[in-house]
Amino acid sequence: MTLGRALDRFFRHDAAGGIVLMAAAVLALLIANSSLSDLYQSVLVKKFSILLDGEGLSKELILWINDGLMAIFFFLIGLELKREMMEGKLKNPRDVMLPGMAAVGGMAVPALIFLVFNWSDPITKGGWAIPAATDIAFAVGVLALLGKRVPSALKIFLLTLAILDDLGAILIIALFYTSELHVDYLFLALAPLAGLLWLNLKGTHRIAPILLLGTILWVLVLKSGVHATLAGVVTAFFVPLKDRFGKSPLHSLEDGLSPYVLFLIVPIFAFANAGVVLKGLTFGDLFAPLPLGIAAGLVLGKQIGVFGVTWLLVKAGVARLPHAVTWTHIYGLACLAGIGFTMSLFIGGLSFSDQAHMNEVRLGVLAGSAISALIGYTVLRLSARPDEDAVAEDLKTPALH
Repeated sequence: MTLGRALDRFFRHDAAGGIVLMAAAVLALLIANSSLSDLYQSVLVKKFSILLDGEGLSKELILWINDGLMAIFFFLIGLELKREMMEGKLKNPRDVMLPGMAAVGGMAVPALIFLVFNWSDPITKGGWAIPAATDIAFAVGVLALLGKRVPSALKIFLLTLAILDDLGAILIIALFYTSELHVDYLFLALAPLAGLLWLNLKGTHRIAPILLLGTILWVLVLKSGVHATLAGVVTAFFVPLKDRFGKSPLHSLEDGLSPYVLFLIVPIFAFANAGVVLKGLTFGDLFAPLPLGIAAGLVLGKQIGVFGVTWLLVKAGVARLPHAVTWTHIYGLACLAGIGFTMSLFIGGLSFSDQAHMNEVRLGVLAGSAISALIGYTVLRLSARPDEDAVAEDLKTPALH
C-alpha cells in the first residue's frame, strides 16, 4: 500500500480526529516543558492587529485562535445541530429524550461536584462549567477504536448525547460568559442578521454572501461583549438546508468544512491551549481544589450524571435502552462522556485569564479526560462483542474475490 493510500485510509477513519487531537496536545506538552517553552509562550501572546485608520481589532494570537478559529468550530457545530434537528437524530423527540436527559445529567452533576471543591473560593468557583462539557471528536474517536465490537446504536446514543451537550455548552457560554455588554454593537448586528434571514428565506445557493455576513456578525458580536463564537452558531442556523434548485448548501458546507475543522482548527486550538508547564508541579498539585474539582467532575460527575439519569428513566419505564445496548455499554459510554478536552479547555479560557489558574485548568482537564478515556475504553473493550447489526450486514454481503 502506498503512503498516499495509507494516509487517505487513516483520515477517513472515525478515530482519526481524536488521534490528531491527542497528538497536538502531546506536542504542546512536550514543547511547553522543553527549551522551546519561552518561545511557545511568547508567540501565543504576540499581538496581531487588523486596523483601519487606527480602529479595528488588535488581539493576542491566543485570542485570535480562541475567539476566531473557534468561531469556525462552533459554526460547524451549528450546521450539525441544524441538520440533525431537521432530518437527523434530533428530529424525532422520542429518540432524543433518553440521550438528551442523560446529557443534562452529565452537565449538572459534574458542575455540582466541581462546586463542592471550590465553593469557598470566589475566584475558582467561576469555573463550574469546565467539567460539564464533552469533546465529540475525542469521545467518538475512542469509541471508534472498538470498531464493530460495540453496537451501532451505542454510537448513535453517544453522538446524540455529545451534540446536545455542545448545545448546552453554547447556552452556558451565552448566559454566563458574556463580558460588559455594549448594546449599540448588538443593535448593529441586526443588519447582518436581517441579511442572513433574507438569504435563507429566498433559498440562496450561494455560500459566499452567507460567510461574508457571518464574518461581519462575528466582528459586531465580538465588539458587543457577547462571546464571538456564538456568531458562528447563529450564522449556521441561517444556512439553507435546501436551495431553490433542490440542492443543499448546508450539506455542502458541512462536508467541505469538516476536514479543516477536525484536522486543522481543533488541533491548533489544542496545541495553543494544552501546554501545561509541569516544572515545579508535584503530584499533590493535582489535589488542589481547581484541578481536583475539574478532574473529579469529568471522571465521577459524568459517570453519575449520564449513567444515573439513564438508569432512572429506564427503570421508571419512561424510556428504554437502544437495541443491543447493555448497562455495561451505558456505563462505558458515561465514562467516555468525561472526555472534556476541547470544550473544557475552551470554557476554562473564558473562566480564567491568568496563567497560574489556566495551568491548573489544563492539569485538571488533561488528567480527567485521560482517566475517563482509559476507563471508558477498558470497560467497553472487556464487554465488547461484535455488533449484531454489523455482523448481519456482513453475512448478507457477498465476499469479493
